[in-house]
Amino acid sequence: MQRCALAHRFIRDIYAVRQGAPYINLGIFLPIQLVNIATIIRMPNYHRSHLAGGTYFFTVNLADRRNTFLVDYIDALKDAFQITWHSRPFKQLAIVVLPDHLHCIWQLPEGDSDYRTRWSHIKSTFSKSLPANEHLSASRHVRRERGIWQRRFWEHLIRDEADYLAHIKYIQNNSVKHGYVANACDWPYLNIRNFSSPQM
Repeated sequence: MQRCALAHRFIRDIYAVRQGAPYINLGIFLPIQLVNIATIIRMPNYHRSHLAGGTYFFTVNLADRRNTFLVDYIDALKDAFQITWHSRPFKQLAIVVLPDHLHCIWQLPEGDSDYRTRWSHIKSTFSKSLPANEHLSASRHVRRERGIWQRRFWEHLIRDEADYLAHIKYIQNNSVKHGYVANACDWPYLNIRNFSSPQM
């Protein structure tokens, strides 16, 4: 209930958070950290063009949208994110995982614009952890690819604070949009947060 109330307050009172708001724990993908609600809404440093250190919104889909691998193997997905973060750090500001796709917002380190390698690492690490019983197309056989993910993903460079908040709201409400829950706070694979580095 506390998480639900705080999530709604995040959207409703985004410009009016009082000092001393309660500390909450919304971590699910990177090592757990207690963060203040006032810290969560602090906008990252944005770039207005495709520069290193930018903040991006991503959509990543399974190849077969009828599959539910992302929630069936949620621990393997968490591990894939963790392993990738340890080799190529990034700030994960928000994420929602649905059965067949996910949306997230990352901020890359200064001097670094290589989100493609990070996603390749996440995808391959996750795929290797799954049983090899998915249908493979002829082209995937030739390329020796698993048939888990769509080859491409969609990215959007966050332009400003309004753009950031719009995508935060989209992530928060995505499970409701797809009919999985009536209340976004009831979806267990939703995480909105901001941190400098993962800490226990």
